Order: sequence, then C-alpha cells, then structure tokens
Amino acid sequence: MTPPDSGTERPRHLVLQCEDLNPHAQTFLRDRCELVVCRFDDPGFEVWLAKAEALVVRTYTRVDKALLAKAPNLRVVGRAGVGLDRIDVAACRAHGVQVVHTPDANTVAVAEYVFAMLHDVMRPRMFLETPMPTDKWNLLRRELEAPRQFSELTFGVLGMGRIGKRVARMARGYDMRVIYHDVAEIPPEDRADATPVPLDELLEKCDVLSIHIDTRPSNRRFVNAEILGRLKKTAIVVNTSRGFIVDEIALADWLRTNEQATALIDVHDPEPFDELYCLLGIKNAHLSPHIAASTVTAHENMGWVVRDVWRVLRGETPRYPAP
Repeated sequence: MTPPDSGTERPRHLVLQCEDLNPHAQTFLRDRCELVVCRFDDPGFEVWLAKAEALVVRTYTRVDKALLAKAPNLRVVGRAGVGLDRIDVAACRAHGVQVVHTPDANTVAVAEYVFAMLHDVMRPRMFLETPMPTDKWNLLRRELEAPRQFSELTFGVLGMGRIGKRVARMARGYDMRVIYHDVAEIPPEDRADATPVPLDELLEKCDVLSIHIDTRPSNRRFVNAEILGRLKKTAIVVNTSRGFIVDEIALADWLRTNEQATALIDVHDPEPFDELYCLLGIKNAHLSPHIAASTVTAHENMGWVVRDVWRVLRGETPRYPAP
C-alpha cells in the first residue's frame, strides 16, 4: 500500500478502516469521507494512522496509549461490535477521542448460538443419505436417544446484560427453569421471567451455566477453579463472552476430573490459539472459532457504527457512545 503524500491537501475527513467491515457500511463512508482500508498489522498502517481523523475497528485492533500517541489527528474510534476490552476508553477521552460502538448489534445472533451449541451436545442427531436395514435403523435410533430434555434442566445466566436477558427469554421458551446472578440490581420487568439468586446458589443449582458478564478488568479469569468447583459434575459451561473471562487451565482440569461435564467455548485467549492451547484434545471440550455473532444480519448491524463515526466527524452527538 502506498503511503499518502504528506503535501496533498485532504478535502474530506480521512477514515482508517483496519478490519473487515460490511460492504454497505464501507459504501456509506466512501460516499462521505476519504476511506483507507489498511489492516492494523500492515507495514503502512502507522503512516495512515498519523493522518486519520477516524479509526474503525472490529475485534482484534488494540487502541491504547501507544496507538493514540501516533494518531495526533484522531477524533473518533468506531468499534463495529459490542465489547470494548481492546479499547482504552479512558485514554481515548484523555486524548479528546470519542469512542462509539454498537451495543445491541449481535444480541440475537449470540443468544441463538448458545442454543445451537446446546443442541449439538444435548440432542445427538444425524442426517441419512442412504437406506438401511431395519436392525441398523433401530440401533441408530437407540444410539441417538437424548439423555435429557431441555425442559428438565435449570439454566443459569451469569451476567444479565442484553445478551443474558435474551438467552434467559429463549431458555424460558424451552420451559427451562431460569436463574441468574448479576452484581447489578435488575428491575423485575427486565428479568425475562428469570429468578435472581446469589452466586453460590446459581453455581450449585444450574445444569447449564451460560456466561455473559462484561469485560471489565476485574472480571478477568472470573470463572476460576473455585467457581468451577461449585458446579454440578454434569454441568454444561457455555462461554460466548470473552476468552479471558474463564481460566482455561482451571477449566481443562475441571473437565478432566468431571468426564460427564461439558464445556462449549466460542471465545479464547489468545485468538487464534496454537497447538499448546490447554483445551485442545479434551473430549468434553467443544471449541468453535469465535463465530457466535457471525450472521449476515449481525455483521450488518455492527458495521453501522459508521453512522456514529460520521456524526462525530460532523460535530454531532453520537447515539451510542462508549459507557
């Protein structure tokens, strides 16, 4: 990529996009701004960063003091997504940079994926491509018998934010008993017909633990050996929040000790993981490549962070500033 000519005057705001973005969102920016697409690990990234007024990121770009020091013209960072754990919001504010995001863009997609994973492990199934004799047919039907129904289980939600509430409503649709724990007081009308309980009770009673706590630093490795040790030996642990929320070494030990337990893990630390990742090779750990929010609709929703980026560049108040 050819760096910009430092002597060329820019008639329009320069926006630097350093991860994938929905094509419609790209078109929105190109129609209004000078859009440069350059990955954060590209050799020419810092040259463009020095001139950019806006930075659009997704999952893996780290916006910290070191990056901000190289971006003297930066006015806004747009996170095409929900979590802000890779963006130092305080440092951005100290530099006069606004941060905007899309807090409800992928709620439905992530909640659906929780139950897609649960179906994978709770309702064994296969699709037939050839005819088979009666004895094999009947054997297959016996082998694919599900040991438990959703309606027989207690579903525990750890963190009753947007996604936690959506997951709770879906679990109630399966006639599951739903309990939750959150450090914040949730008004009764926002509880999705779930019952608030202390953390100890959540862990002791749930058959499924779905993790949806936020990414504040104090939540790093929150789900540790002590937390896991309070769960039932047959519990299913689902993590679609962030990889660093769970102590993966403790999880690996717990899964080895409790062979009837299951972990459904979509997010990891780091990403992508390598051959030394401690959850690899554990038969009751099911790993997916951070795809809970991977639907066309969710990606489109996340991409529209560019509308708030444009609002900031125009001197207007954004709709979804970082908290």
